[in-house]
Amino acid sequence: MPRPVRVAIVGSGPAGIYAADALLKSELAAAPGVSIDLIERLPAPFGLIRYGVAPDHPRIKGIITALHQVLDKPQVRLLGNVDYPGDLSLDELHRFYDALVFATGAEADRDLNIPGIELDGSYGAADFVSWYDGHPEVPRTWPLEAEQVAVLGVGNVALDVARVLAKTADELLPTEIPPNVYEGLAANRAVEVHVFGRRGPAQAKFSPMELRELDHSPTIEVVVDPEDIDYDEGSIATRRANKQADMVASTLENWAIRDVGDRPHRIHLHFFENPVEVLGEDGKVVALRTERTELDGTGNTVGTGAFREWPVQAVYRAVGYRSDELPKLPFDALSSTVPHEAGRVQENGAHLPSVYVTGWVKRGPVGLIGHTKGDANETVACLVADHGAGLLRLAAEPAEDAVVDFLRSRGVDFTTWEGWHHLDAHEKALGAAEGRERVKVVERVGMLDASRSERSAERNNLR
Repeated sequence: MPRPVRVAIVGSGPAGIYAADALLKSELAAAPGVSIDLIERLPAPFGLIRYGVAPDHPRIKGIITALHQVLDKPQVRLLGNVDYPGDLSLDELHRFYDALVFATGAEADRDLNIPGIELDGSYGAADFVSWYDGHPEVPRTWPLEAEQVAVLGVGNVALDVARVLAKTADELLPTEIPPNVYEGLAANRAVEVHVFGRRGPAQAKFSPMELRELDHSPTIEVVVDPEDIDYDEGSIATRRANKQADMVASTLENWAIRDVGDRPHRIHLHFFENPVEVLGEDGKVVALRTERTELDGTGNTVGTGAFREWPVQAVYRAVGYRSDELPKLPFDALSSTVPHEAGRVQENGAHLPSVYVTGWVKRGPVGLIGHTKGDANETVACLVADHGAGLLRLAAEPAEDAVVDFLRSRGVDFTTWEGWHHLDAHEKALGAAEGRERVKVVERVGMLDASRSERSAERNNLR
């Protein structure tokens, strides 16, 4: 009787879990069956949902409920706190699995090459998000001495950064933020946050709901300059063709014409201001220089030659994420993605046998979380087709226990799905003691300790 196809999915964020779900729904699941291991670098699963979504967005974090249903399947096993390639190299993965799907996402900030971006007080948004989301691999403190802050970019990450900087610590306390983040935000001195975009309201990449949420805080006044409400033929066409763009523009128009209130913190949304230089004194940020732009008729902008300096003491660039290079795999440094054809990893014009990608490491960090489902379906369809054509590089040691024995022989302190349930219960208990739903554990050792109570059962039931 043929054995199940053994698949390793490297990364247990939405992209990886959607790939597992697609495999479970594929023809392989019926015959000869599939056996899936999610290989995760961190002790806990869920990737971007746990460490990339702002803590005051519980609606989005609710996606974890759907992801749970996939990980609950008997064909799926979580192996957390396992690093690629440190704990399992590419050759070692091939040894234990018939197919490999890399779904490692994008956690680093894209570069912004303007003078002064390296100054003290200039930060990447991704690093700040990781800090306030309690990522175990970032510092426990964050410098929040600036009273005036600039955020560069007009996407949802820029809104998250601006909102967290402008809110009070007590407003965020009911969320899952850990104690070190609350203490850091309690010392935050920011009173004015300026968000800059080089194009106009019709080109902003905000989602309508995220934008409107800015105005829900009792401590934040959202300010839009009426002079920034401008459209050309290209912008009007965009609004007609894109309902979300039209809703965003309408919200900004309404904010531009209303009276400015007296809430203690302000978020200024600036359009037609292209950041060209971060100014510093004694190595520290003191201002941002922008060039005023104008529409060219197509929805794009050109510089006007008019410059302005904005006094700020910190600058956060929210101009996109990028994926890190994966050792032993081809990598396109320009797009920060793994070269592929429909998910099949390509090296020197040929498919690297049994190696696939999905999610942001495949297509770049664009789109919403749900868009990764389509990526996963495309990639898994290729994997299934390659299996049918006899093109997979079959594992030398496909038994499910083989990889576990190997990790133990290396002394890897891996976590499991049962371990996540223990950590989950521990975090909820910490929250209940404070009247909150959850308090996130930050330290890796603390996450491992909270997961350990299942270790005695793990030997008999590894899932």
